[in-house]
Amino acid sequence: MKNTLRQVFHSGKFVAGFCIFAFILLMMIIYPLINPGNPLERIGVGTFAKPGTYVSLYDTVDTETETFKLADADDKRLAKILSDSDRVSMVEWLTQAEVDLTGVSMNDTEKLLDLWHANYDDSIRLKGMTKAQRNYYVRLNNSLNNASKADTLTVTDVDPDTNEVVEKTKIQKTDYVNVGDVANTKTLPLGTDNFGRDVLKELVSACGTSIMIGLIAGLVATFIGLLLGLLAGYLGGVADDIIMFITNIFTVIPSFVLLILISYSLGQDQRGATTVAIVIGLTSWVWTTRSVRSQVISLRNRDHVNLSKLSGHSLMRIIMTDILPYIASYVVMAFILQVSSGILAEAQLSLLGLGPKTTEVPTLGLMMNWAMLYSAHLNGSWWAYFPVILTIAGISFSMNLMNTGLDQVFNPTLRD
Repeated sequence: MKNTLRQVFHSGKFVAGFCIFAFILLMMIIYPLINPGNPLERIGVGTFAKPGTYVSLYDTVDTETETFKLADADDKRLAKILSDSDRVSMVEWLTQAEVDLTGVSMNDTEKLLDLWHANYDDSIRLKGMTKAQRNYYVRLNNSLNNASKADTLTVTDVDPDTNEVVEKTKIQKTDYVNVGDVANTKTLPLGTDNFGRDVLKELVSACGTSIMIGLIAGLVATFIGLLLGLLAGYLGGVADDIIMFITNIFTVIPSFVLLILISYSLGQDQRGATTVAIVIGLTSWVWTTRSVRSQVISLRNRDHVNLSKLSGHSLMRIIMTDILPYIASYVVMAFILQVSSGILAEAQLSLLGLGPKTTEVPTLGLMMNWAMLYSAHLNGSWWAYFPVILTIAGISFSMNLMNTGLDQVFNPTLRD
């Protein structure tokens, strides 16, 4: 056993796959300790908040400030106000106003603003410009003027006794607060999803659920395939014909179509994560059965098996002691592939809306389904789906690497 493990961990591909998978497992264990709580808790009112650190604006008002006079602060402030669409609109107005834009880039905020302030006049009526467009340019010009002129913002409050608006504090352009002094801050490395939930917390939980589904599906499929393959391969004759007849029927029917039909017939309320995993396993055993059968056929007439038959050993003992140990490595490799296939099958089912119940636990497939339904791929909210794709690819890649490494160790024809 020790020698076998030594050989396995000397395989570079197996070690690489094992390290990737171990890293994913460690994240599943450690991150909930750092960021505990329900992964489906809605912390955001809006949808698809960008990744970053969020600071309570309410708390920053009463936080002690420090004065910093940064030379490029105004430039950055103006550059932040001007979106790409605003810059395009400004260039369009200046072009129609026949302003020379030679050598001016939309990314050159200073030059663009200089031209704008020097030439813009809200009394000018450009040809073909609608009233809504003129109003837009007026608002844009006012916001640019306010940003460049106002050095102080006044915070007011309503006196509960007199109902009068009273000044609470003034905020200077040069006032800065230390984030560590603000009472409420929240770091969201992957932002929030369409429901306002922490994507990273949800992803870690979904990863654990999907791996659990893959493990259950892999156990079910491998057990059924191993049992039927052992019986068909060793017994032969009528038993082999019956088992292979059933196997061929399931081979003809596409397993994913069968999986869709079974999942649909169960109904949304009955589709828990465990139920979906069992259904996936019940439709994924065919190729394992055929492969195990072919392995057993090559072993059943070996000398040590014939000796056990002559010794009067029972069928169970012969299979368990004289056949199964010789195909154990193959069964382990089949199990790894079944787990990977189970995770991918759940993702496919959930994308079609036939996965586990959406109100219980997140899965990788459900996260993809939510992102697709709320058009995350169309509005640029990459953090809602791209990390999920990378996670699914990482799990599948790691398992396939481990399987390839095991194959190199236990298959003599592939050894260097």
